[in-house]
Amino acid sequence: MVTTRSNSTRTCIRTDMTKPSPRQARPTATRQRRKRRSTNPAKTIAALVVVLAILAGLGWGGYQVWRAVDPFTTTEPEGCRVTVSGQSYDLDLEQSQNAAIITAESIRRGLPAHAATIALVTAMQESKLRNIDYGDRDSLGLFQQRPSQGWGTAKQIMDPWYSSGKFYEELVKFGNWKSISINDAAQQVQRSGYPEAYRKHEPLAKAWASALTGHSPSALTCVNRSAETTTVHELARTARKGLASKVATHTTGSTVMFTASDPVSVRAAVALTMASTNLGPVDRATVATTSWRADSEHYASWGAAAGPSASPAASGTGRVSGTVTARS
Repeated sequence: MVTTRSNSTRTCIRTDMTKPSPRQARPTATRQRRKRRSTNPAKTIAALVVVLAILAGLGWGGYQVWRAVDPFTTTEPEGCRVTVSGQSYDLDLEQSQNAAIITAESIRRGLPAHAATIALVTAMQESKLRNIDYGDRDSLGLFQQRPSQGWGTAKQIMDPWYSSGKFYEELVKFGNWKSISINDAAQQVQRSGYPEAYRKHEPLAKAWASALTGHSPSALTCVNRSAETTTVHELARTARKGLASKVATHTTGSTVMFTASDPVSVRAAVALTMASTNLGPVDRATVATTSWRADSEHYASWGAAAGPSASPAASGTGRVSGTVTARS
């Protein structure tokens, strides 16, 4: 109660007699309705179902993200990979086949792996190792050679064997090609407007030349998921042409066997055949006591052969053998 004063009278006014508001007048009913709403079992179950569905969706999405980045479940792209000194270098199937032809031509001419390295850096820079029918002015093919500059006819240049041979013919005309840098040797042949452009391809070219010439054992692996198959005779064509004077070849069914006294030549024949998988999938390969089997999702590794007969050899003759089996 508040008391007020005036000159004539003393008036007392009660301030606690105000009429309660409707909200204040019915607290019990409101609490009961709230209680009934909060304990509705059907709505509670429905809410739980929604929450669980959301969590399940998040869990599945998280699993898919993990699966996408997890190296053990990621499917590798088709192509071939060379691993040398712990470093891997990938080419797709078309590039691998062209790299095999370029390297096989260097072997056929009796040139060292260094020559193949120079040719590979050149083709990587000029065409990305693709046999293209266009280029600057009248440039064509793997090395972008020009008919107008005496490299041959357009039809000849578009033949990878011919264009590779013409590159090597020009390369060996320079007496210093073995002693100068790979980049500079390539530039001497090509006379490019970008004289330093070949240098960035050197690590890949060195690794691939080493593997395809047989100097890096068990370095090459491939993935080809194509359903189209070919004969092993066709797969081995590049190896047979490049190594005709070094390796004996024998075909039985879907398997080709290479035999030679020099293990480097046998490894080269097997690698060149595997790298030709753009023509058709390879199922397995062996060299001496090592073996490889294709994996449709991953780049399979080489390992110890399953048994003494995994890679047949001429026992007691001092000769080494290797095999490649086409997928049938």
